[in-house]
Amino acid sequence: MKDILDRAAQTRLVVFDVDGVLTDGSLYLGDHGEEYKAFYSRDGHGMKMLMESGVEIAIITGRTSNVVAHRMQSLGIRHVYQGRLNKVPAFEELYTGLKLAPEQIAYMGDDVMDLPVMRRVGLAVAVQDAHPLVRQHAHWSTTAPGGRGAARELCELIMDAQGTLAPRLAEYLLP
Repeated sequence: MKDILDRAAQTRLVVFDVDGVLTDGSLYLGDHGEEYKAFYSRDGHGMKMLMESGVEIAIITGRTSNVVAHRMQSLGIRHVYQGRLNKVPAFEELYTGLKLAPEQIAYMGDDVMDLPVMRRVGLAVAVQDAHPLVRQHAHWSTTAPGGRGAARELCELIMDAQGTLAPRLAEYLLP
């Protein structure tokens, strides 16, 4: 676990996939092609706390959805790459634009299309219900499944490793 905490302490950017990571992977489609997704509010709050602690967040997803754009905007996430079936070019654009080394980046994924980026980052994380090959190549796996607290686990792990979690949680205990 020390190796994971060391990797988390170096993290300056966390990149999340969406379907299967920030959602449970289900796709809800309406009669007229409308797409619906369910996001877990605790994951969103963890992402906000992580950004407030100074760590950037980005999204790289293979699908394109107005729902994702709206949710990320509501969370204040500025780096959103949609429709990227090959995620590596978006990843390279992101880290070079932010002047970061790949070792300073964490990536959370759930399926095989996440592996090319996961194999390039300092902290590769698989959600609990990820594809077995993804779990095999992850540095760490969450205890929560995608869309049900996995993102929050990663946010709190990073904040804990960087010494920002306890002070942040203490704010909620003030009279």
